[in-house]
Parts: sequence; structure tokens; C-alpha cells
Amino acid sequence: MATGISLHIGLNSVDPQHYEGWSGPLNACEADANDMADLAHTRSFAPTKLLTRRATRAAVLGSIAHAAKSLKSGDLFFLTYSGHGGQLPDLNGDEPDGKDETWCLYDGELVDDELYSSWGAFAAGVRILLLSDSCHSGSVSKALHYQARARALPGTQYRAMPDEVALRVYQSNRKTYDPILKRRDLSEALGNVKASVLLISGCQDNQLSQDGTFNGLFTGTLKTVWNGGTFKGSYRRFHTAIGAKMPPDQSPKLSLVGASNPAFMAARPFTIEDGKKKSPAKKKTVKKKKSARS
Repeated sequence: MATGISLHIGLNSVDPQHYEGWSGPLNACEADANDMADLAHTRSFAPTKLLTRRATRAAVLGSIAHAAKSLKSGDLFFLTYSGHGGQLPDLNGDEPDGKDETWCLYDGELVDDELYSSWGAFAAGVRILLLSDSCHSGSVSKALHYQARARALPGTQYRAMPDEVALRVYQSNRKTYDPILKRRDLSEALGNVKASVLLISGCQDNQLSQDGTFNGLFTGTLKTVWNGGTFKGSYRRFHTAIGAKMPPDQSPKLSLVGASNPAFMAARPFTIEDGKKKSPAKKKTVKKKKSARS
């Protein structure tokens, strides 16, 4: 029988000591993590939560490593992140836009290359479902668009580290980040992933994700579509249904990396059983004894 482990990360703030005086206050990220953990529980996962101060680099990477050691082929790891997204300069040449995306964890940024590298520790046949409700900053014109939208809609807040903060944090912590950003083994990690990793992110790489009162816009919309478990379609249909309810400047992204797994993509969301057809057991043939009578 397949096993399901889940990890839910939500940060309503970060440590201003690392982030150069910026605490990055948000409203609904812990609520997102709590709600995703509740959803996971209803689907028979064993959930763990890392909220704000507990969501450190060591805790997140350690929890992912623990899941990698625990899960075997056919099992499912469900990971959600809700918080600020950031960017650092790409120093190993693996990003077309020259920037690495990050998760802003409490005591420092987690670079996307590190996350990809962690997938390589999972066994072949393991499925990983990742939901990320965070921002990936875009061009200057995009930033101006979101600033104008926030001014037009009072109370609107986006889950993106401001550019000026990102620069200060990087310049003050280059000794920490440069060795990570320069590692070519991390940039090549995707080619070594034996598991199947399905990502649904809250927006495209050049868009921002919106915070909210009770949930982030992406997480809240996902909950509406899931509707307490009444949704019966595949992951692809799930992604499409969520996108249909989102504004045009926040379009959820669906991608699959690692080993191809059509059955995973076609499964009902949050289903632990892997859905692969098992070959029917061979029937034992019983040889009839010859009669002793002549």
C-alpha cells in the first residue's frame, strides 16, 4: 500500500536580521499552510507544518531529506509553500533571464537550484506534488503594472520581496549565497531526478502572487475548485479549473520534471495510491490426479 507524507510551509514574516531590516509582513500564509495540512489529513497523508519562525532553511531542507529517505517507489510526497518569492543573480548560467528564483524562508533564501537538487535524493517511482503560492518578480514594466494595481485596489498585497531589499540582502550575504549560486552540480540536478515532480505554482515566473484576508489568491481559488473533495478530474483539469477563476495577471503554472509519469498527471488530485494498473495475479493451475482405476 502506498504511503503519503506531506510538508506545509507558511511564513507571515521573515527575520529582519537576515533581510536587512525587512520583515516581509504578510497576512494569510500561515492560514494557507494550515488549510493545506487539513486537506492533506483528509486524504490520509501524515502532515507536518513549518510556520514562520520554524520555517528555516535547515528545517525545510531537513524535512525534505527525511521524506526522501522514508519514501519508496509508488509513494507520494506532498509539499506546499506559501510566502514571499525572491530572486538572486544566476552565477552558474542555468537561467535564461539571469536570475535564480527563491523561497524567502525565515533565516534566509532557499534557491530553486537547491530545491531541484533535493529531488535527486528521492527513489525512482516516488511522486512529488509541489504547490507554491509565492511570487517570481518580472520585468520593470511588470513591476509597474502590479504597483498600479495595488494603488487602484487598496489593501492589495503581493508576495514578492522588493527589488531594493533583494539587492541589499544579496550584497550583505554574498559569502552565504555565492557558493550556492555557483554550484554547477546544483544546476545540473534536474537531469538526475528519478522521481516524478508535478509543480502547480500560483503564477508564472514573470508574475506576482496576491496575498489575501483568509488565504492567498491561488490557495483560496484552489480550495474553491477542490470544494471539499467534490472535484473528480485529473491534475491537468484541476490546474485548468483554477486558472479559469484567476485574473489574467496571475496565471497558475503546471509543469512536470523528472521521470515521466502519465498516470500521475491523470490521477485525481491528492490521491496517494499511484493508479498504476497491476498485472492480475496468475491463477494456480491444479493438476488432476490420474485415477488409480484401470
